[in-house]
Order: sequence, then C-alpha cells, then structure tokens
Amino acid sequence: MATGQGKADGAFLTIGELAEELGLPHHILRYWETRFPQLKPLQRAGNRRYYRQQDAELAREISRLLYQEGYTVKGVQKLLAGRTGAQAAVTAPIPAETPQVRPPVASPPDRVRPALIAVRNRLSNLLADLDAAI
Repeated sequence: MATGQGKADGAFLTIGELAEELGLPHHILRYWETRFPQLKPLQRAGNRRYYRQQDAELAREISRLLYQEGYTVKGVQKLLAGRTGAQAAVTAPIPAETPQVRPPVASPPDRVRPALIAVRNRLSNLLADLDAAI
C-alpha cells in the first residue's frame, strides 16, 4: 500500500502529510514528540520534520490508542515505555492487562446524564429569570 499522496511504501512523510492522514493539526504531532521519546522524526534544514515509516506507524498507533481506544497520554506512555526502536511501532501487541480506557466524550455515562440535564434546566430557568428582570 502506498503512503501519502502517491508515495511508495517506506517513503518519508512530511508533518503535513502525516497530520492530514491522521486528521490532526500539526501541533499535535509536535506535542507528541515531547511526550513520546520513541517518536523521533528526522529534522532537516528549517526544522522540517520527515517521518520515517516506523515513526509514521508509531504516530498511527498513538492516535488509535488516544482517540479510538480511549487511553490517556499517560496511559499510552506507560504502554510504550518498555518498547524501543522498531518495537515501539504497531508490531508489539497491546497488553490487555493495562487498560486505561475512558468513556467516550460524546456520550456521558448514564449515571451522569440526569445530573447534567438538571444543571442545564436550572441554567435555562436562571437565564429566563434574568431576561424577565431586564
């Protein structure tokens, strides 16, 4: 499978190409470099970043763990802490005993929903009272 826009397998990806593939802004990838020492893209003149295939695979895994699996940055750091080099990429299985899964942000747990609805209703009533007082 070719990576990037018409690039061959193993070709370097720019930060823009990788960010677009992952659906993330560039600054998130730069932030990940500060939090995950395993992620070390090449930096050329003008600090342009070029992601090797193993860097791109690691970024894809970090993205999956954070945004699909629900891990925290700290949780992903713990998962990757024991891995080095090629092991840090997708080739190493994710241990099942270390889940730090958060509930999806889009839908709060059922036990929180009634409390949030009550707060929303109270705020709505307070705003209506303020509008009536003006």
